[in-house]
Amino acid sequence: MGMIKNILFPVDFSQSCVAMGAYVKRTAALLGASVSLIHVFDPNGHSGLELSVRTLAEIADEHLEIARDRLDSFLQAEFPRAQHPRLIAAGEPATQIADTARCSFDLIIMPTHAGSFQRMLLGSTTANVLNNVDCPVLTSKHADTVTPRPTGHRKWLCAIGVDHNSEGILRYAHLASLEMHGNLRIIHAIPAKSELPLQLDLDQRMGHEDRQRAHEWIDDLQRRVGSQAPVRIAGGSVKESLLEAAAEFEADVIVMGRRHRPGAHRRLSDLTYAVVRDSPFPVLSV
Repeated sequence: MGMIKNILFPVDFSQSCVAMGAYVKRTAALLGASVSLIHVFDPNGHSGLELSVRTLAEIADEHLEIARDRLDSFLQAEFPRAQHPRLIAAGEPATQIADTARCSFDLIIMPTHAGSFQRMLLGSTTANVLNNVDCPVLTSKHADTVTPRPTGHRKWLCAIGVDHNSEGILRYAHLASLEMHGNLRIIHAIPAKSELPLQLDLDQRMGHEDRQRAHEWIDDLQRRVGSQAPVRIAGGSVKESLLEAAAEFEADVIVMGRRHRPGAHRRLSDLTYAVVRDSPFPVLSV
């Protein structure tokens, strides 16, 4: 039995969602997973003119009927209704998507720019979904077209830190890449230290020690997880190091932890926002 059995695909009928359909279909085929489409509509999205001739309940019923008709006819060729459930919900999109995902879904796949997402990537629907759901989320910033690579092209790049979350992230990447017969590699970035001329030798020595500690940490993680993936240790900007490695590797997907800022509010870290926002590659945040 696969680790990903049920995929939730939120749609807003935008061109990005149309283009994303091929990617979702390919991913589901590789995983042997089922796909359900969900659309969230606003039952209170009405004008003053509508209120003058109908009640709120009548307006909400009409909006529901319109949304259901659009959802039933959307991407029918890619996801026939008989095999792929279509879910309709009313309310705030991210909340409804998160609530639905908690029921029985192992993965959410959604574009980062589409329709309502286009105003600001992280600050609207996508950001709130990433903040609130517990299951992994696969995002892609392709706005107009998503061209799936050939079936044999399955390259996974896993970003690993040196913290208590790293083992779970690597284990997930390892098992998922095995399931898809993929080629996994690991990237760890060491943030650059400020270099003062009089301390150049000290900084170089500290950089070497940091790299050695990171290698030892990741070697231990791989032993516990059962992975033997090649490891790259990079220095400098964490985001730029990750995206550079993904470009060189021609990665199909970047796997990374979904880190939150400390405190009561589940707000993603700046690094997570930046990678999801700027990556030209799909990002699977765990």
